[in-house]
Amino acid sequence: MEQTFPRWLLAHAGQRPHAPALREKQLGIWQTLDWAALAAMVRELAHGLAAAGLGRGQHLAVIGENRPRLYACMLAAQSLGAVPVPLYQDAVAQEFVYPLQNAEIAFAVAEDQEQIDKLLEVRPHCPLLQHLWFDDPRGLRRYDAPGLASLDALRAEGRAHALRHPGFLDAEVEAGRSGDVAAMFFTSGTTGHPKGVVHTHASLIDRAQAGARFDRLGSEEEVLAYLPCAWIGQNIFSYAQWLTCGYVVNCPESPETVSIDLKEIGPTYYFAPPRVFEGLLTSVMIRMEDAGALKRGLFHRCMDLARRVGPALMDGQPVSLWDRCRYQLGDLLIYGPLRNTLGFSRVRVAYTAGEAIGPDLFRFYRAIGVNLKQLYGSTETAVFVCLQPDHEARADTVGVPIEGVEIRLSESGEILVRSPGLLQGYYKNPPATAEVLSADGWYRTGDAGFLDAGGHLKIIDRAKDVGRLSGGPWDGAMFAPKYVENKLKFFPYIKEAVAFGDGREQVCAFINIDMAAVGHWAERHHLPYAGYADLASKPEVLALIREGIEQVNADLARDERLAGSQVTRFLVLHKELDADDGELTRTRKVRRGAIAEKYQVLIEALYSGRRSQFIETLVRFEDGRTGRVSADLRIEDARTFPAGASEDVHAKANAARRRAA
Repeated sequence: MEQTFPRWLLAHAGQRPHAPALREKQLGIWQTLDWAALAAMVRELAHGLAAAGLGRGQHLAVIGENRPRLYACMLAAQSLGAVPVPLYQDAVAQEFVYPLQNAEIAFAVAEDQEQIDKLLEVRPHCPLLQHLWFDDPRGLRRYDAPGLASLDALRAEGRAHALRHPGFLDAEVEAGRSGDVAAMFFTSGTTGHPKGVVHTHASLIDRAQAGARFDRLGSEEEVLAYLPCAWIGQNIFSYAQWLTCGYVVNCPESPETVSIDLKEIGPTYYFAPPRVFEGLLTSVMIRMEDAGALKRGLFHRCMDLARRVGPALMDGQPVSLWDRCRYQLGDLLIYGPLRNTLGFSRVRVAYTAGEAIGPDLFRFYRAIGVNLKQLYGSTETAVFVCLQPDHEARADTVGVPIEGVEIRLSESGEILVRSPGLLQGYYKNPPATAEVLSADGWYRTGDAGFLDAGGHLKIIDRAKDVGRLSGGPWDGAMFAPKYVENKLKFFPYIKEAVAFGDGREQVCAFINIDMAAVGHWAERHHLPYAGYADLASKPEVLALIREGIEQVNADLARDERLAGSQVTRFLVLHKELDADDGELTRTRKVRRGAIAEKYQVLIEALYSGRRSQFIETLVRFEDGRTGRVSADLRIEDARTFPAGASEDVHAKANAARRRAA
């Protein structure tokens, strides 16, 4: 039988109509939508969209937080053979223009007034955009823009259309094929315009099922949907696997209530990028530093045991009876309550991906009994390429190729993937498709890496970013900027880092401090500050960051291939890198080229030996206004180590890192 998402919906509605499908928190109360009610809603919306003119092959933009009615709209579009195109809800209005124009979008569903305002703002640049519907009516009562209506009005129109055409929707769903386009996701666009990645029902369903079989997922799972729908990772976990497995997806009330909602739901299957796990741990450590001496001492004593014993228990390795008993006592007193505080008391499988996760952070969660693992994939591969088996989770790999995946390395070390989950192509961009997809079905990931002796994949960096130093003592040495940046971000007080060095004698870096972590550190050290720029410029903070960079340098020196990538000079930026300022993508990836162009004067200062540099920067605020921030930034030197430095150097550096963490 042809597999499509609407067919999966109807199967659940027919076989288990009253089982919960979606929950949404409204005004502090969780509201449940079962499969039968969801199918009825989708039917009304699909008839309404058909009455408005949406048909097979056309695109429907969907913009907003995770909301049941937005999920229903995507299913309604797919029921008609149309293609949902989720867009990032935190994008500024102008970022909508290219996707709307490129995909020739005439129909859009938005969550609320904020998103409708952005669509109305760009409408003059997108003349095809004729029909707009909103979910939340607050603030929109007096709007009278042409083609604007509520989803309630769309459902009413759908009920009328269904009476006029009783067999219409069943025939449309029956006409759907596995090879039909199911969705289009726009890449984050680190360089140039984003590209529309076209996926079929077959590619998304195949990878969703492969991942479910790998982790033995079933209908009893609970998932919290809080990441952007426009990101394929969220779509796979909370849409594709939701429909193929039939588990429950829970939608938080708002981004501000996610941590509270996480504790209330207690998900069994959880996904988050490293920055979320870092934020959760930072909040715990900040609270622990404010605790009494007895409680703080007990916590650190138990955590010392957990770091030594916990990962071994998670991996099924032998542990002495004495340590097992002590760990069980620690679980009763510390680890269990801590998992409950974090919202992970019921987590059976937790994944992280998107960026490298610090080994200390990774071990912390596994030490307290959270089955945290890593995966590897991309928008073009429908996420699931490599996953870590339960007893083989390691901080320095991203897992083994799963069912249906083949991996090989090109002569340059680039990772090539062949899988049933590969994109059909980039929308209206055959040259870009040909660049990444070979005639015999191999996808060029753009990542450099290798398979280790155990069959686990290790990622070094983006292949195009791997460069060489030129001149000086490290002439010809490999420079892997992302690898260096990730190691810098493992230090708890560094939020973002951008490293430079290709074609130069040495490596220099821009640093963003973690405002929450450094702010708390400053308070504990009685260091007053007036805001981010003031805190970032404090000599004490610069010394703190230098310590972290020198720890990373000591680690890099251990590997003779990467010893030349040690950071010799750095500065702490006067502002946080921001997607609204074009410095990060919406998935928080560094736009390296844009940053290099914008801060060229700072790069020149780093490499010319200056001790400081004045900079004035244009910034965009959340309400659309612009302003300027300026500062005289100090440039600092960092100690470097000879390649293959002694174990004593590394032991001291790692001890300092643990103290900082």
